[in-house]
Amino acid sequence: MSAGALCETPGCDQEARLQCPTCIKLGIKGSFFCTQECFKKNWNVHKSVHKKETVTEPVAYNPWPGFPFTGTLRPYPQTPKRTIPTHIARPDYADHPEGHPLGEQSARGSSYIKALSDEEKEGMRVVSKLGREILEEAANAVAVGVTTDEIDRIVHEACIERECYPSPLNYYEFPKSCCTSINEVICHGIPDKRPMQNGDICNIDVTAYHRGFHGDLNETLFVGQVSESAKRLVQVTWECLEKAIEIVKPGVKYRDVGAVIQKHAQSHGFSVVRSYCGHGIHQLFHTAPNIPHYAKNKAVGIMKPGHCFTIEPMISEGVWKDEQWPDNWTAVTQDGKLSAQFEHTMLVTETGVEVLTRRLEKDGLPYFMTIR
Repeated sequence: MSAGALCETPGCDQEARLQCPTCIKLGIKGSFFCTQECFKKNWNVHKSVHKKETVTEPVAYNPWPGFPFTGTLRPYPQTPKRTIPTHIARPDYADHPEGHPLGEQSARGSSYIKALSDEEKEGMRVVSKLGREILEEAANAVAVGVTTDEIDRIVHEACIERECYPSPLNYYEFPKSCCTSINEVICHGIPDKRPMQNGDICNIDVTAYHRGFHGDLNETLFVGQVSESAKRLVQVTWECLEKAIEIVKPGVKYRDVGAVIQKHAQSHGFSVVRSYCGHGIHQLFHTAPNIPHYAKNKAVGIMKPGHCFTIEPMISEGVWKDEQWPDNWTAVTQDGKLSAQFEHTMLVTETGVEVLTRRLEKDGLPYFMTIR
């Protein structure tokens, strides 16, 4: 047993020395319990881990022999990169052979935060609304047996229908039109032919580019019947974003956002991923300010009217540290435990904040709270 292991029964924080024998046989990391009573009490939830291990193991497909995966998820084959009609306006990296965003690169290193004009604000409102519509179409398709590649197809076609370019496509050579991050994947999961399994959690990250502006948002959804611990993680992650949005107004320091998020996540026993942060967004996909989601960060800048940016906390069940798959994109939790994320694009107003990507239906609640 590794030092410091805790019982995996929800609500039990006792030191754990007993490991599930089936997990040992299947090679699943963790799965420690303090007593046989706790093990039996949590069996109906815990046994789903065994099904995931046997179902998600790919057949005759192993692109990285010997790679030490941190969890049970495995890559599946991908379909070819999808194409965009020529009449749709494209960002500067769309046709670059290495996907370099030249506008972003020229602004890199600058801490200048652009305040949008009235015309630019309206451009952000339009693209953010379209991005929300695209995510809604993708979310409606999430179900057991549906592949993440099918989600990508839906996002791609929904973008084209709205005369949008899917911002992730070819961004530093990213091969797909959206990111789909399953279970232990923190962010930047690449859609592939793996069917989603009962009990998965799936984050869909959509960014649309329309008439010169990017609108960015994501939500984590349930696939079939998920464990109570997964539901709790997703709920708390959404709450972290909501609490962060509550402090957004002129005069607030960008570094203060992380303190709010970390306080709430830690109060529920979760950790905050540090390698990825919120960011400025408008004509550029990623720009100043950088907005870390953890406390005691060194973010530069003070919120002013006209600033437009994302907040997108990534909250993990276990440790906050991450690792990356050899595809150079897929970020996963170091201990293989679940991670969830939510994201909005928002605009600082004279008195507070306008959340541009907020849901208009179901009183603005996230999809996981209204799907059932």
